[in-house]
Amino acid sequence: MKRAFKFRFYPDPEQADLLNRTFGCVRKVYNLALQARTEGWYQRQERVNYNATSAMLTAWKKSEELAFLNEVSSVPLQQCLRHLQGAFSAFWEKRTRYPRFKSKRKSRASAEFTPSAFRFKDGKLTLAKMSAPLDIVWSRPLPEGQTPSTVTVSRDSAGRWFVSLLCEDIPAPMPATTAAVGIDAGLTHLVTLSTGEKVANPRHERTDRKRLARAQRELARKDKGSKNRAEARLKVARVHARITDRRRDILHKLTTRLVRENQTIVIEDLAVRNMVKNHSLARAISDAAWHDFRSLLTYKAEWYGRDLVVIDRWYPSSKVCSACGAIADKMPLNVREWTCRCGTTHDRDVNAARNILAAGLAVSACGAGVRPQRGNLRSGRQAVKQEPGGRPPESPSFRTPLGNGQTI
Repeated sequence: MKRAFKFRFYPDPEQADLLNRTFGCVRKVYNLALQARTEGWYQRQERVNYNATSAMLTAWKKSEELAFLNEVSSVPLQQCLRHLQGAFSAFWEKRTRYPRFKSKRKSRASAEFTPSAFRFKDGKLTLAKMSAPLDIVWSRPLPEGQTPSTVTVSRDSAGRWFVSLLCEDIPAPMPATTAAVGIDAGLTHLVTLSTGEKVANPRHERTDRKRLARAQRELARKDKGSKNRAEARLKVARVHARITDRRRDILHKLTTRLVRENQTIVIEDLAVRNMVKNHSLARAISDAAWHDFRSLLTYKAEWYGRDLVVIDRWYPSSKVCSACGAIADKMPLNVREWTCRCGTTHDRDVNAARNILAAGLAVSACGAGVRPQRGNLRSGRQAVKQEPGGRPPESPSFRTPLGNGQTI
């Protein structure tokens, strides 16, 4: 499979200047091509394809106004036209919205190089129009005997430089196991496992909230367009980068451990986009990064041959008793422990994780979805984790053993 290996590097002033000009030219060509394709369709009902924009690029480079495009490698300019074609293809297939123009401040600064525009030899990477290789921090080795098929250079908002090398790779197989785990995502605890383990939520954004607020106040005092404002903006970006890096480090370590220890992993299909509409919880939900957690689990399970089962978001995992299968009438968010009529006392999150695991194993066994009857759903759906009332439909998929002789 194709796998990207990302490293940080430190360019010298000459390299940084060339790369910054390359980023600007890539953004300019992308915007010009997008404008040409948009005008061609809306004004002349003409569909402009990649070949047409490639011919336009040749004409632009010959013009006096855009002669500066010749100062950088032509490969990243051609690649951005291919990316634009891919964006339009996704739009036509209704997988995304209409392509947008790139902004100098808000868009990601990046450029992609194909093998004709870089040289990789003896662990040193030299890009087109550069006399010296990049000073890369090789934090991990590349796959043995593999040469990158593409190289993407980028600069984040905090001013850090990164290079991503796309290589063919076969992930090392994980040891065989029969273990399975259900995962309930939360805010007090990042995740709760069906084994009873609770992983604390580090709340990285809350930890750095004062530092971020101070940097943002300093930014607000600076005059727009001044050098001081640019430096203050960089300080804000560095605080955000610190929060993001620490959050992703925790998520990577957690997801890797879950994939290594379990063959089957069961999670809920949470509608995070709808949940953050609750302004009381939006900041905490965003800091927990549930969407990133699921994304990491998805590709790691695919890499290492593990089974990731996603059950329906409307399954009342917290309200179902994992001992007898009874469903509680109400379960407000402030109730963290409850006692079922069968006499079993449950920790809300652990009980939910066990029910998620049972439902996921049932899905794996029979291939059916976990979705309660719509007639049992309440009409008012709030932007929080929903757990509808009513017993799920009686079917074999809901009578899965929990490992202690009990069923749901």
